[in-house]
Amino acid sequence: MAVTLTTPNTLLGALQPKGEAARLATNIGIVVLGSLLLTLSAKINVPVWPVPVTLQTFAVAALAAAFGWRIGVATVALYLMQGAAGLPVFALGGGAAYLLGPTGGFLLAYLPMAYIIGRAADLGASNRPLALFGAMLLADAVLFVFGFLWLLTLAGQAGWIDQASPIASAYERAVQPFIVWDILKMALAALTVTGAWQIAKRKA
Repeated sequence: MAVTLTTPNTLLGALQPKGEAARLATNIGIVVLGSLLLTLSAKINVPVWPVPVTLQTFAVAALAAAFGWRIGVATVALYLMQGAAGLPVFALGGGAAYLLGPTGGFLLAYLPMAYIIGRAADLGASNRPLALFGAMLLADAVLFVFGFLWLLTLAGQAGWIDQASPIASAYERAVQPFIVWDILKMALAALTVTGAWQIAKRKA
């Protein structure tokens, strides 16, 4: 089981212990630690409404690229379960009701985001900055589409949406302001992981 959780193409796969029991313990610890890092990245935020500005897309991208898709998705899933259970791990709190609010679509979209980026890393993108950056941009676009569509489902009951133009309003409030910042965050995440990969290879 532990053998299949990540690949040698990822930082985690390259650096984890050799024994299967040690690998499994490491993977479990990494998932828990990763969920804590996601919480920390959520707390570093600018609380604008309806979607706060956080470092979470950077954290999800970097963790998935470093861990691979299985550990990356497991990390995000644990984080979401912690929040759904009521732990205040999200930017402005926690609880199942929070996941049904305006940011719920973006939070749930971290799962496909982690899969896309982690899959690219498993296939060898960790040492190819442009390939990894491209995968991150694709994953981030999926996140925006999912989050935007989620917001539109709330348009009829949301006071912050201009009911005369819900599509434009949702885009202007929760997508447009984040595009440039997310491109920069994806670039930083890609450079961080590929740089760490080069250091790991030199020490191997």
